[in-house]
Amino acid sequence: MALVGKDEVNRLYLELGSESRLGILRALKVKDYKMRELGRHLGLTATEAFRQVKRLTEAQLIQRLPEGSYTITPYGRLVLQLSSAHEFTFRNREYFSNHDLSRLPLQFVSRIGELSGASLSMDAVHNVNKGMQMVITAKAYFWGMVEEEGSSLLGPAAAERMRTGVKYRFLLPESLHLPDTRPLGTAQSLAVRRLPDIPLIMGITEKEVGVFFRFIGGRADYAGFVAEDQTSIDWAHDLFMHYWEKAASSRTI
Repeated sequence: MALVGKDEVNRLYLELGSESRLGILRALKVKDYKMRELGRHLGLTATEAFRQVKRLTEAQLIQRLPEGSYTITPYGRLVLQLSSAHEFTFRNREYFSNHDLSRLPLQFVSRIGELSGASLSMDAVHNVNKGMQMVITAKAYFWGMVEEEGSSLLGPAAAERMRTGVKYRFLLPESLHLPDTRPLGTAQSLAVRRLPDIPLIMGITEKEVGVFFRFIGGRADYAGFVAEDQTSIDWAHDLFMHYWEKAASSRTI
């Protein structure tokens, strides 16, 4: 197998460094286009569309079909999917310059582009209030990775949700003392597990998610990302379950 030189890798980055070429890849990921249709769709001149399509074809990111349309190749689809992580971190580079992802498993850092549909919210007070609202408006479940005792978040409204079948899960630090008093609610409706370290603050329901990474140095922060798209929810769901299954001890109330 021939070795891939740095020049070839650098060329790939160069191809992805053009907004026009990225636009073509994104468009062809959705549907096939003929050259003229593609240029019209993206607002490119015929000359520019031809030049960019030629480059992407030579890079094997797209290909021409027998009937004349262009389509993204499986390789191009994979490259586009992987590049979403770079785009997401670049778009939020100021946030990530002082927030720590190194606490997360590598597979979830590699998938960080799945949060591309999330919005950055820097208003910590608003985010805390939003989290409290998520607790009491969940229709199927609320999962929280937090630093405070989970039952302290569950007021009468959440207790009523538990009686209708909403399930609550909390991942808490091992160092936190859990009171012996039971919160209001139905048996088997609240489960708690412990971790030596809470790597981030997170809240998830069936319809939305909030993800708040720690500052570099470890201090918790409630500025972060909020989303309602399924891809972001799935990323957070998988991350929560990774830690839930890893948790050393559990308690169901």
